[in-house]
Formats: sequence, structure tokens, C-alpha cells
Amino acid sequence: MSILLALDSSTETMALALTSPEGRWLFEAEGGAQASARLVPEALALLAAAGLSLAAVDAIAFGRGPGAFTGLRAACAVVQGLAFGAVKPVLAIDSLMLVAEDARQQAETAGQALTGSVWVAMDARMGEIYAACYAWRLGVWSTEVEPALYTPARLCDAWLVQPPVAVAGSALAVFADQLALAEQPSCRLWPRSQSRAAALATLAAQAWAAGAQVDAAEAMPVYVRDKVAQTTAERLAARVSP
Repeated sequence: MSILLALDSSTETMALALTSPEGRWLFEAEGGAQASARLVPEALALLAAAGLSLAAVDAIAFGRGPGAFTGLRAACAVVQGLAFGAVKPVLAIDSLMLVAEDARQQAETAGQALTGSVWVAMDARMGEIYAACYAWRLGVWSTEVEPALYTPARLCDAWLVQPPVAVAGSALAVFADQLALAEQPSCRLWPRSQSRAAALATLAAQAWAAGAQVDAAEAMPVYVRDKVAQTTAERLAARVSP
């Protein structure tokens, strides 16, 4: 078994995972603006807890997005710095697939199987949603619909073409009235995460097994939104709109 260090700060939760033949070490905390300052110390703390040095790591993984612009840049910069310094390859992990894997682990904990297609819908702020569709088959995830930015109405239209049997992610709570999933009672919903760090560890191991490592210089965040903030006028308009 390989030794893999993984970091993700694509959401408001900062998640880190370290796996080795001796076990697994997980860490989660508030991310956001704090992520850039905390990622390196917490990563080094995980290594110290495992009695390992960065030199012992086989690869370093990070959540590449889509997600919070600042968090994606922070994770990518930290991982590139660590990888360049230690001469290690990088594993770029789909941050929305993390949500699908977390839902699968929640189902497994409950003694259920989560197979087939799983839609992920994450609050992207500004009235929009990051969404993608994944399939869990034969012990691995594959992407059926690539991550993209949707309005709630456009996502509902996509679901008319490919009805969801399971949906996971924070948009389920934020856009509950607009996504109209109550009309599909057989659809399983996972609005909250159980452990992003555990999901990160699993996907890092799968990426390593698939030979998905790249040079640190090639590891880049994935953005699906060009505009990362609203103007003052747009924020005021959103507050007064019905």
C-alpha cells in the first residue's frame, strides 16, 4: 500500500487525509479564508502523528474543483509547493466526486448500497449550483456528466433528461424549494456530508491505483465560473428580489 497525503479546501470545510500501510489519519476544520494559513501546518501535523516525513509520501492529492475560488487556489498552491520541494507527483481530485463518495460511504454506514448514477449539487453562491453526475460501478467512480455551473431551473431541466435516483450536496438545503425533488419520492437525498476527509482518502487511493498522477507543474484548479463575486448592485438586487 502506498503513502498518500491529500488536501481539499474547495468548500467551507478544510479536509486533509493521510493513508499508509499503518493506517489512516483524517483532519477536518473550518476552511474558507483560514485554509491558506492552516493547510501546511495541519499536513505536517498529520505526517508527524503517523511518524512519517514528507519524503516518505508517494504522492500528494488535492481537490481541484469546482468550488470556492480562494480555497482552490490555496490547495493547489500548497500542494504544488510541497510536491516541488519533495519531488513528488500530484493527484488532482474532482471536488464534486468527493461529495458523491461521501454519500456512498454514508449509505454503506447505514447498511445500504449506493449504486448507479449519483448527481452532486453544491451551492455555488450567487444563486447558482455546481453540479455533475457520477456512476459507481465495479468499485470505482466514473463521470457521466462533467461538472458545470447551473441555475436551479437549468439543473431541473437537466434532470428531466436524466432523472436522478440519488442527489448529494449542499444545494439540496439551499435550493430546496427550487429543485422540486419532493416530486420524485424515490430519489435518495444526501444534503450533508459525513466525512470529506474520509472520502478524500478513498478517492486519492483510487486515483493512485489508476495511475492518474501528474507532475506538480501540470496540477491546476478547475474553475467553471469566470465571475467569482457579485457587484454591490447585484447583491442589493438579490436581497430585494421576491
